[in-house]
This record gives sequence, C-alpha cells and structure tokens, in this order.
Amino acid sequence: MSLIRLSKSCVGKEEKEALSRIIDAGYLGMGEEVKLFEQDIKSFLQTENEVICVNSGTAALHLALQALGIGRGDEVLVPSLTYVASFQAISATGARPVACDVSVNRGFIDLADATKRITSKTKAIMPVHYGSNSDGMDDVYKFAIKNNLRVLEDAAHGFGCLRDGVPVGSKGDVICFSFDGIKNITSGEGGAVVTGDIALAEKIKDLRLLGVEKDTEKRYSGERSWSFDVQDQGWRYHMSNLMAAIGRSQLKKISDFGRHRRNCVNYYLKELSQESGIEFFDFNYDANIPHIFPIRILNNERDKLMQALKEDGIESGIHYMPNHFLRYFKPEYNLPNIEMLSQEILSLPLHASLTKEEQDRVIAVIRKFF
Repeated sequence: MSLIRLSKSCVGKEEKEALSRIIDAGYLGMGEEVKLFEQDIKSFLQTENEVICVNSGTAALHLALQALGIGRGDEVLVPSLTYVASFQAISATGARPVACDVSVNRGFIDLADATKRITSKTKAIMPVHYGSNSDGMDDVYKFAIKNNLRVLEDAAHGFGCLRDGVPVGSKGDVICFSFDGIKNITSGEGGAVVTGDIALAEKIKDLRLLGVEKDTEKRYSGERSWSFDVQDQGWRYHMSNLMAAIGRSQLKKISDFGRHRRNCVNYYLKELSQESGIEFFDFNYDANIPHIFPIRILNNERDKLMQALKEDGIESGIHYMPNHFLRYFKPEYNLPNIEMLSQEILSLPLHASLTKEEQDRVIAVIRKFF
C-alpha cells in the first residue's frame, strides 16, 4: 500500500506559474512581491495592523522579541509543549525561556503555573496556539496587564483561524505566523509578524535586513541602499519574492484548505468517538483551520499504536517533545500535565490532500488495535 503522509505541502500549477512569473521578471530577492503579499495578508486579516514578512516563523519570533527590547538577563514565560523553535527564538536574544505547564484538555499555557514562574526578570509571555487553538487568550492578556508583560503570540499553527469571531492576528499585541511547507498555507518557508505597535514594526523591518535603516522601501521598489546606517544587531531574515509568490497563490486557496482540514477532523471525531482508549482535546474546530490533529492515547498504548500504524504504511507524529526535557533548556522543576501528555499525544495524518480512503485506512488500523 502507498504511504499515508502525516503532513505534506499541497502545491500545484498555480504556485509553479507564480514562480515562473518571478523568475522571468529576474528579481528573485525581496521586492514588490513581498510588499504585495504583506498587503494581501493584511486584507485577509481585516486589520490595520502592520504585517512584516520574514523567512521563517522562528525568525518572526526572534525579531519580535529583539524589537521588544528583550535580551540578556530577561525571562519569557512559554509553555514547554511546543516545538523547540519557540525556545530557541527566546534564547537567541540572550533571554531565558521559562518553561510553563499547560492545561490537560487544551494544551494551552496554564496561567496558574505561569504565575509561579514570574520573577523581577520576567518581561513577556509567549502563549502558543497549540493545535491551532487560541481559546484562553483573553485571560492571557489580563494576566499580562496585571503583571506588566508584553504578549507575543506564537501563532505558527493559527493562520486562518478565528478568535472571538475575527481572524487571529487582527487584534492583539504581537502575533507571529509560520508559512513553512506544511502549515495552513505555505510560502515554501516563511513567516510574518503582525502588530499594531508602529514603532515596533518599523524596527522589525530594519532588523530583518541586517539592521540597515529604512532599506525596506528601497527593496520594495527594486533598489538597494548604498549609503546607510546600522544601529542594532540585524539578521538576514527577509522574505524573497519567490517565497512571496508561492504565499500569494496559497492565500487564494485557504478557504478550500480550511474546509478540507475541518472535514477531515470531523470525520476522525465521528468515526473514533466510541474508542474508549482515546481522548480528544477540547478544540473549537469550527473556528479553526487545524494544522495538526493530536489525540490522547491512554493506558500507555501510544507507542504500540504508533508502531501498528507504521507497519501499515501510515505516518503519525508526536507534537511535541517537551522542551523542559531537553538538556539545553532543562529546569530544576517538573511540569506534571505536560509530562503526562508527553506519553499520550499522537498526531494522526492531516493535510489538504488527505483523502477519505486514506482516512478510512487510518481509522481501520486504530479500531483493529483497540
């Protein structure tokens, strides 16, 4: 039988044509296409916030943290249940990521635990939209106001999702998206920072171009800055026209992608809801475009089920290895909810090309296993 992928890039002739258009124009780096992609995102989000495209979601987090003035000696509260990129972006500034526990039913940062981690060095909180879910952000913002913290939303899973009836990114302090190859839309690699803080946005625009001041507008018009100043450590994190062309094509498909992903998740829920060895997260799938579909496998059966799926040619995943297990970030305390979830979480295949026949194969293996 053919391999059933856990996730995959879903691109086609539209993306190929967009790439050909940029190649034929002969300007592959950062230029007008990036500006147009930023404008498209802004229109999609229905926001007046600034949108700054960069070459990865990790770069978006790193630049946002640096622009917020977070650096050596500072601390940032972040759930340990996230990809290591969240932690690395914090440590790249010289600050320390402070691992926090999550709620068992949503995998979202546990503010009661976060309260125990606050010190005089705490400058920001980075909630992660785990599984595309951001329910609980209102409480995060209240928590931040109470403790005088900036909020940096790691919305790598959250592009195209709704919160309180409006697109994620249309409101909030600083929101960072990822457009890597398997996200809700892709630009090949890529990411974006969205913020209403104009001064912060202008700083990020410079930092993504090696700190060269006011270089963004030059690049948008196909020019370069030959006489300039640099006042901050910058990075080569800008997005290219090639990436933006893919992203613009993908953005036109997001409604179809979202509908398909939701249909796939609802089918899994319908067909697996009677299995006593499985528990589901409390996610609002009607408002989300689910990037991943993690479930909980009880009674220490997760690894056995993962092997059974593999033997039938079905990929599955573990989202994620808790960061407080990693030697580089390991603290001197435990996070009991995450440590329990880390033994249970299993992600089933989910992407915009997944077929009903493939899902039926996945479901059949799971039913047979239990």
